[in-house]
Amino acid sequence: MKKLLSLIALGACLSFGAHAQDKMAAPAAGATCDSKAMDKNGKPLAGAAKNSFMKKCEKDTMSSAAPACAAKAMDKNGKALAGAAKNSFMKKCEADAKG
Repeated sequence: MKKLLSLIALGACLSFGAHAQDKMAAPAAGATCDSKAMDKNGKPLAGAAKNSFMKKCEKDTMSSAAPACAAKAMDKNGKALAGAAKNSFMKKCEADAKG
């Protein structure tokens, strides 16, 4: 049991270090859903709680990216995209915003 707790603690330390480096590289990008997945005591979420949090966070990220992506949905001549071209552009733009 002690070994398992030690491994979990080591993994948490390593993951926090990796997230800190990501934030230094792109501070405007903000924190990812994975790094926000903490309980009220500051411990990382796991299992069903983490899955639920990740779904909600990703949905919120997608909905907040939609207006920005819609504004960018233009063809090379400056006309607004429509139909399948717009759907494809929006899907890619929102996926890129999601990270």
